[in-house]
Amino acid sequence: MPLARITGTILLTIFLVLTLVFAIEGSFETRSQIAGTFAQLSRIDEAQLDLEELLRLQIDEENSLRGYALTRDPFYISQYRLSAEGYDAKLNQIRTVLREQGVGVEPLLGAYAQLQSRWRRAVAMPLLRSPGERVEELDKRDKVFSDKESGTAAAIREALEATDLSLTRSTQRELDRSAYVRAFWLLGFGLLAILFNAYRSQLNRELEEERTITRILQRAFRSESVPLPRCEVGSAYLSATNHLAVGGDVFDVHRLSDDRALVLIADISGKGVDAAVLTAFIKFMIRSIALRKSEPSAILAEFNTAFSRAVGIPELFVSMFVGVLDTHTFQLEYGSAGHDCAWVRRDGGVAQLAITGPILGVMDEPFGSETMQLRSGDTLVLATDGLTEVRNRAGVQLNEQGAMELIEHAPPQAQQLADELVAQVLARGGRRVRDDLAVLAIRVLDAEPAGA
Repeated sequence: MPLARITGTILLTIFLVLTLVFAIEGSFETRSQIAGTFAQLSRIDEAQLDLEELLRLQIDEENSLRGYALTRDPFYISQYRLSAEGYDAKLNQIRTVLREQGVGVEPLLGAYAQLQSRWRRAVAMPLLRSPGERVEELDKRDKVFSDKESGTAAAIREALEATDLSLTRSTQRELDRSAYVRAFWLLGFGLLAILFNAYRSQLNRELEEERTITRILQRAFRSESVPLPRCEVGSAYLSATNHLAVGGDVFDVHRLSDDRALVLIADISGKGVDAAVLTAFIKFMIRSIALRKSEPSAILAEFNTAFSRAVGIPELFVSMFVGVLDTHTFQLEYGSAGHDCAWVRRDGGVAQLAITGPILGVMDEPFGSETMQLRSGDTLVLATDGLTEVRNRAGVQLNEQGAMELIEHAPPQAQQLADELVAQVLARGGRRVRDDLAVLAIRVLDAEPAGA
C-alpha cells in the first residue's frame, strides 16, 4: 500500500476516532447541562405545587374558623392550628427552594406572609376569642385580605411561570446549539447523528410531558384517607393511563368531628388527566357541604346543583357514594347517586347497598338516604366501575356478581382486601385496564353494641 494512502488512512482513522471521542464527550457535557437545567425546572415546578398547597392550607384555616363559629366544636381549633403550622412550614420551604434557585420573588413572598399574619391578628384571633361572632362578619372582614392575597399569589405565579419558561427556552437553545455543532462533526457518523437526534427528541418529549403533567397536578390532588378509631382503612388506585398515577376516580375519608367521618367515592366520566382536574373540585366541595349539612341526601342534592353550574359541560356526569359514619356507634347513613359498586361483607357473605338517587350532573331529581348499623367484623367495600366492568381475554365482564365473589374470598384485612381486588383486575384484564379503578375498604374492628 502506498505510504500516502497508509498515512491518509491513519489520519482518517485518527480523525474519525477523535471525532467520535469529541462527539461522545460533547454529548456527555450536553446531557449534564440539560440534566442540571432539568433539575432546576423540577425545583421550580415543585415550588409551584408548594404554592398551590400553601393556598389550600390557607383555605383550611378559613374553613376551620367557619366550622368553629358554626359548631363551637374544639375539634376545629385543633384543625386551625394544624393548618396554620403547615402553612408556616410550607412557606419556609418555598422560600428555601426559591432562594436556592435565585428566583426573585422574596419581596412578594414577604408581602404574602405579612398579609396572612395580619389576617390572623385581625380576623382569626378575635374569632377564636369570641366565637359568638356571626360567620357573615368573618366573611366581611376576610374579603379585604382575600383580595390582596389573591393578587399577591397571582404575581408569585407569574414570576414562577416566567422563570419556568426561561429555563425551558435555555434548555431548548442548548439542545439546538448542540445539534448544529454535532451535525458538523458527525457528518461521517450518520447513525450516531440519528441516535443523538433521537435522544434529543426523546428528551424534549419527556421535558414537555413533565411540564404538562406538573401543571395539571397543580389543580388536582390525589385521593386520600385518614385513620378512623377502632377501624382498619385500606385503599388502592389504578389508573387506566399507564404512565400516569391520576385519573377520574376519587375517594376520601375525612374526619368531620371527633365522632363523625365523611366517606366518599366518586367516578367521573372519562379518564386520565382531563378527568383528574375535577377530582379536587369534587373532594373539597363535598367536604365543604358536609360541614354544613349532615344528611347524605342533602349533600348530594347541593353538589348536583353546584356541579352543573360550575363545570358547565353537559356530557360530564358523576356517580357518587357519600356516607357519614358515626365512629362511636358505627351507624352509617349514606346516599348513592347511581353508584352501584358499594357492598358490605358480613359473616362470610356480601350484600350490595342500594342506590338512592340518579347520577349527578344529568338531572334535578330528589336524592334519598339509607341508614345501616355496622357491627364488629363488618367491612364496607366501595369501588368504581373499573372493578365490575373489567373484561377477560374473551371479552366477558366481571360484573357485580363476580365482584361480590372476589370480595367474599378476599383477605379480611382492609388494605390486603383493596390490594387483592386491584391484583385480580390486573390479572383478568391482562395487566392492562380500560378504566380507572379506585377501591376503599373500611373494616370495623370493635363496634359497640347498638344502644350501649
